[in-house]
Amino acid sequence: MDHSDNRRDFLKTLGAGAVASTLAFKVPYVFAKSTPTIRVMGTHVTLQEELRQKAMLELGINIEFTPMGSAAVLQKAAADPSSFDLYEQWSDSINILWQAGAIQPIETERLRYWHEINPLSKTGKIAPDAKLGAGDSPNKLLYVQADGTLSTTPTNAISFMPYVHNVDSFGYNTQFIEKGTPYETESWSWLLDEKNKGKVALVNAPTIGIFDAALAAQAQGLMTFKDMGNMSISEIDQLFAILQHKKREGHFAGFWTSVPQSVDFMKMKRVTIQSMFSPGVSACKGQGIPVVYASPKEGYRAWHGVMCLSANTQGYVKDAAYEYMNWWLSGYPGAFIARQGYYISNPERSKPLMSKPEWQYWYEGQEASIDLRGTDGKISVQAGQVRDGGSYIKRFSNIAVWNTVMPNYDYSLDKWYELLNS
Repeated sequence: MDHSDNRRDFLKTLGAGAVASTLAFKVPYVFAKSTPTIRVMGTHVTLQEELRQKAMLELGINIEFTPMGSAAVLQKAAADPSSFDLYEQWSDSINILWQAGAIQPIETERLRYWHEINPLSKTGKIAPDAKLGAGDSPNKLLYVQADGTLSTTPTNAISFMPYVHNVDSFGYNTQFIEKGTPYETESWSWLLDEKNKGKVALVNAPTIGIFDAALAAQAQGLMTFKDMGNMSISEIDQLFAILQHKKREGHFAGFWTSVPQSVDFMKMKRVTIQSMFSPGVSACKGQGIPVVYASPKEGYRAWHGVMCLSANTQGYVKDAAYEYMNWWLSGYPGAFIARQGYYISNPERSKPLMSKPEWQYWYEGQEASIDLRGTDGKISVQAGQVRDGGSYIKRFSNIAVWNTVMPNYDYSLDKWYELLNS
């Protein structure tokens, strides 16, 4: 039986067989001969040791984390679903994993806090007047339809559990670059500005770095895109011709593959401006490097975390995987990752586990009333600071593009590696 047959059978059971499956999942895995082990594959962004230890303690299961770079983890998961039970990354990996048959649908009735998940994940908008942004907003990839396709039409089967998310931009060191005004003067164009030549880095993730580069090229007036979330071959060619020219001129100081590496780039003064993720900015601030996370006037590049169930995971290991998914939305993990600048899809459950100053700073965009510590225990926010970009609602109302695997992804991938190797 091929994977599509499996999927069709699964979709049938969601109807007539729903009662049976509901009874089945309530059988606790404690009856299993041994403690289940779930293998979680993902990136350093969420696969953090403190979370692993806490989850094992609270759930009574063994958890193995395998963190890798974003391109490597996607490649491995798509090629070998037997290598993991749960996959944690970003929504731009969904099309690839789904088409490869590497993941199975998740039943929303088995997700304890599904009803608490906010509209961002389910509709693509945090507020009715928010910009939807180009590309694949998470709702476009969320719901599994009866024919096995993914779309915005709600069903009780989903391709991923929505959890961590954030908006990304670039970080810049104010020792070298004058501080801009959020949403007014800060601009993606700075990444390709001649003034920053030789001190610029991009993230080495083909589905992410391409959008940082595209936003910069368009903001610089070097080219325009009809639909940035779905670039044509000629647009991709034009963009990479611009980047190749810049690279030959020595514009780029590097391409980083992990958050720690991006921190090192700043620490060593190899760069003064680069693509950055929020934990990298927090880590820099914790080490006394004055990095501002820009709020570009063009809008952010947004991403949505996905937790996916391997097509191969069955039985009591699958039950344990659902327990882990539920644990992620139970409060503690959401509060933990807020301290590195990330949001959770049901934030109200984490609110009681955060101090009032933390909630006001991270979610409401208010001034920090006291020094705040990051996930590493170091002070990452000084009293009196206001979060770059403001509140959760403000930041997610200003999305330019979502991380997306475009129809011309394979072509853009070849171009990306040409750029790296040139």
